[in-house]
Amino acid sequence: QVQLVESGGGLVQAGGSLRLSCAASGRTFSSYSMGWFRQAPGKEREFVAAISRSGMIYYADSVKGRSTISRDNTKNTVYLQMNSLKTEDTAVYHCAAAPRPLYGSSWYLGQTYDYWGQGTQVTVSS
Repeated sequence: QVQLVESGGGLVQAGGSLRLSCAASGRTFSSYSMGWFRQAPGKEREFVAAISRSGMIYYADSVKGRSTISRDNTKNTVYLQMNSLKTEDTAVYHCAAAPRPLYGSSWYLGQTYDYWGQGTQVTVSS
């Protein structure tokens, strides 16, 4: 069992930056595939970014070039640095973990991941 706790959300003006963190419990964090998803009010959950156990990275087109995902296995933490924030980035951001390597389109699918955090709210004002 893995517990995930997100932090770092908040209210920011358009064009600003935020760094989200996701701290994981357990001693096998380095073996997990990690992802970030978001859900805006009235919208479906959508993929944002993911990072493999070996550091391969995947981004949604909507955040590519503005966001950076990284992980620190010594701290059991995955990060999402978001720059040049837009009002459409407003959502609850969740991190997710899968205790196995992922392949192909499975990276982008929420049902691929076994564990989820409660989320952190990101609000971008105009």
